[in-house]
Amino acid sequence: MHSDRGSQYTSEAFKQVLANAGVSQSLSGVNHCFDNSRMESFFATLKKELLYRIPTYRIKREEVKTMIFRYVFIYYNQKRIYTSNPDGLPPVMYKQLLEVQLLAA
Repeated sequence: MHSDRGSQYTSEAFKQVLANAGVSQSLSGVNHCFDNSRMESFFATLKKELLYRIPTYRIKREEVKTMIFRYVFIYYNQKRIYTSNPDGLPPVMYKQLLEVQLLAA
């Protein structure tokens, strides 16, 4: 698990929970706030496009998990327009295009 160096992530109690779960931890470097910027951006997008729009207080945890799974694996990776990719292609389509171009080369 990667995180910043916030006190909640560097506490001995948190480290023990991770160790008991068999999870290894990596921390951003000191004064390197951009180490985790892609994930921070992803989670900001997830919150804006999905979580802030649903009444989570009335939905069961399993339903929210299903909604997040569908958002990530069906919408975000396969349908969502990306301004950083040529023609706004979603990641899955862009990867397929690159593979075709690589095979043709």
